[in-house]
Amino acid sequence: MNWKLLTAACLGAGLLCAQSDAGKRLGAAADAFKEVMDTPDKSIPQDLLNKAQCMVIVPGLKKGAFIVGAKYGRGFVACRKKDGVGWTAPGSIRVEGGSFGFQIGGSETDVFMLVMNEGGMKRLLSTKFTLGGDASVAAGPVGRSTQAETDAALTAEILTWSRTKGLFAGISLSGATLREDAEWNSELYGRNLSNREILTTSVAAPAPASELMSELNRYSSRK
Repeated sequence: MNWKLLTAACLGAGLLCAQSDAGKRLGAAADAFKEVMDTPDKSIPQDLLNKAQCMVIVPGLKKGAFIVGAKYGRGFVACRKKDGVGWTAPGSIRVEGGSFGFQIGGSETDVFMLVMNEGGMKRLLSTKFTLGGDASVAAGPVGRSTQAETDAALTAEILTWSRTKGLFAGISLSGATLREDAEWNSELYGRNLSNREILTTSVAAPAPASELMSELNRYSSRK
């Protein structure tokens, strides 16, 4: 078999032949988002999701992923298309450091972030930024919240939540840094693409992202 031709064909389609770790994590991100949103009383409030400019999901952080000096996770971000309807293809991100506020040694932990305005989106498009430093961040409210509970959305650029062992709650990620994951972008798209290119142009989403795109549009397409 001509492996060079096979590899070229796979990369030309914007994905890898074998299901990569990035591809599997995209599926995990879709599952985590769906499971949270399918429980309206314990989910990201729909009004905040509808107002958000971008969504960040870091799925399935394993036991031991968060230890002193080595807090680390990998996930994805998608933003609204320019016309406000639908979502862009996902870019890859890494989350490092910060005070995550949940116990070390837990099982899987999913992290969700809503970027609420253009200022937060601009910071998201930079190579690296710090939550609570470069961008204001607050723990997000849960469920069918009252207006008083959603007032944080009026000032914070980014709202954050976590889910551990089925418990979903707002959480402060102040001090954590978000940076572009060039390795996973290259793996998913078959070429070097920055998050800025992916999130602000018409780059087609790779096949492994189809489920995540479907769930984002299902819950908040702004049609």
